[in-house]
Amino acid sequence: MKPKTVTRPDAARGEMVRDYLTMTLAILLSAVGVYFFKFPNHFSTGGVTGYAVVLVRLIPGMTVTGLSNILNIALLVIGLAAIGRDFGIKTIYCTLLLSALLFLFERFIPLAGPLTDEPLMELMVAMLLSAAAAGMLFHIGASSGGTDVVAMVLRKYANLYSIGTALMLTDFLAAAATFFVFDIKTGIFSIFGLLMRGALLQAVLNTLRQRKYFHIITEDAQAIESFIISQLGRSATVFEGRGAYTQGARSLIVTVVNAREAVLLKNHVKTHSPHSFLLITNTNDIVGRGFRNAM
Repeated sequence: MKPKTVTRPDAARGEMVRDYLTMTLAILLSAVGVYFFKFPNHFSTGGVTGYAVVLVRLIPGMTVTGLSNILNIALLVIGLAAIGRDFGIKTIYCTLLLSALLFLFERFIPLAGPLTDEPLMELMVAMLLSAAAAGMLFHIGASSGGTDVVAMVLRKYANLYSIGTALMLTDFLAAAATFFVFDIKTGIFSIFGLLMRGALLQAVLNTLRQRKYFHIITEDAQAIESFIISQLGRSATVFEGRGAYTQGARSLIVTVVNAREAVLLKNHVKTHSPHSFLLITNTNDIVGRGFRNAM
């Protein structure tokens, strides 16, 4: 069977707008989790904010928000100098936005201590917000800066076996340092939070990545193709074939859509082509135009 590919309209501008809206929401969630839940409880679960929590104890007169912003901006400058024009504009936007939000929170909503007397609950909220934010950013190929900038520089200049392993080790060291800088209770919470964040992040990524993979065997290919293109804004690949039992002409339409679009497509086929045969499976690892998830 020779396939023919149906092209989808160019949606680059709309994707860019969605990306920046997603980044803005993700950074807002991250800033809320860091400022209102991590900083007051001295939770250090890695990254720049985690190291700021630990190091601020060694720098009299410095606030954890101020130190976090200094480290983020410094790493941003290093990234720009080391990588140059290949340094991502999304990383610049996210880093500056996070620093601005943390500064505004500290300026207008100063905190004297934790919001509640339930540190475990606050840790769970902090990790949930952090994982949700990180998952949203990873999903669109963005970064909140910080230690991600270190990874970019190492990837370009260092011959490391696994940059991911190195960064995980640095996160663990930041969490472990709280045992000595603060107390055993804070250290246990930080280690537990680091593990919790990893599990939550994977769950968030799996949810965001999940798509519906359709195989549609039909005699009404043209009408279904038109619906996929005009109503869903998606593409499809169509194979021409024949039924083994009836020997009649058939078309096989292959397409991938999100959960909302899957309901619309399924209902459309059931209503307008009830004799079509549908196979619908879940998939969460899609690489290609319209699905930029390559992780």
